Amino acid sequence: MADNGYMKNMSIKRSPAWDIFWIFLVTRFILILVTYFGSIFLTQDAHASTPINFTTMFTSWNRWDALMYIRIAQYGYHPPLDLAFFPLYPLLIAAIAHLLGSGSYFAVGMLLSNGLLLGAMFVIYQLAKEIGGDQVARRTLLYLCIFPTAFFFFTAYNESLFILLTAATFLALRRQCWWLAGLLGFFGILTRSTGALIVVPFLYELWLNRERATATWHSLLSGLIPILLIPLGLLFYCIYCWKLTGDPIAFVTVQLRWSRQASWPWRGIWQNMFELFWNQPFGSFNEVHVLLDLSATLAFIALVIAGRRQIRTSYTLWTGLLLFYYLLSPSVWQHDALISNQRFVLEMFPAFITLAILGLRHPRLHQTLLWIFPALLATLSLLFVMNKWMV
Repeated sequence: MADNGYMKNMSIKRSPAWDIFWIFLVTRFILILVTYFGSIFLTQDAHASTPINFTTMFTSWNRWDALMYIRIAQYGYHPPLDLAFFPLYPLLIAAIAHLLGSGSYFAVGMLLSNGLLLGAMFVIYQLAKEIGGDQVARRTLLYLCIFPTAFFFFTAYNESLFILLTAATFLALRRQCWWLAGLLGFFGILTRSTGALIVVPFLYELWLNRERATATWHSLLSGLIPILLIPLGLLFYCIYCWKLTGDPIAFVTVQLRWSRQASWPWRGIWQNMFELFWNQPFGSFNEVHVLLDLSATLAFIALVIAGRRQIRTSYTLWTGLLLFYYLLSPSVWQHDALISNQRFVLEMFPAFITLAILGLRHPRLHQTLLWIFPALLATLSLLFVMNKWMV
């Protein structure tokens, strides 16, 4: 009887892990199927008997920013454009691929992204479970993995690494492991510039625990000093940029290459509305691309607002700051001023927790998302594989 009780408890403890693995594996399998059928039906002639080259099929994911990360990992930085891509992810690729040979860089990048996503899913599950229980946690991971642009977790982009590091930082903050949170924040800012913003929720969590954090000088310093690790990561990269180009903020100035510049936060939204309802012909590719980025931006603004009373304030601060940051630097000279926002919103994992809560309260919303998200995910994945404008 004791053994049966023990096995029952073990199965209960293991069930979340199996759910996480199931969501991960099924969504990876779907993307593989999309790649397989898309590569065959969209690249081969009708009635062709020649089998597809599987190496070519998977390297079709080596597009856009993935090309940059792999090139940096393999050959190092070539300023100034490369400096827009922060170093931790290509360094990880290079560290592994160097041992496996020159032909392994892209494969390592893909495997690394998917492995990091799996790790992020376990961390996000814990954070979401604390807020709404197991069901909210499962829904959060489901929505994250079937989101229309979740294919960026599948290829050699740094989204998986960044979401793992930021989610792990929040988990460390929740456990009041200040030094670990600071170290994770240090690596986060070496992954994406937006990692600097995590200083704000860090300070907020420290304020919530101020009585314990200020009880002694040792506890005060143990809470405040780790925060300095985060800007220290940015300082290291600034020094590197200065040595290469003489410009310590070259990663900022180079953004002009993509028409990004500081602007009022509403400018990109208004510009996309103008393009959508006035300037772009109905049914054009540009119109749909503008619609996707505008819809993602407005939807996540709504989720940030809706989540104020659903999730921790530090999570709302994080998502709000990320959105504000991206709205402050639109691509004003492109038709799609909010370009890449449909990808950037993947970083806002607390918004997916809010969406999971809303999905549980409103079953019709959940059913709608189960229809729309996978359909768009398959479609946009095909566009990416076919080297269309999906960045």
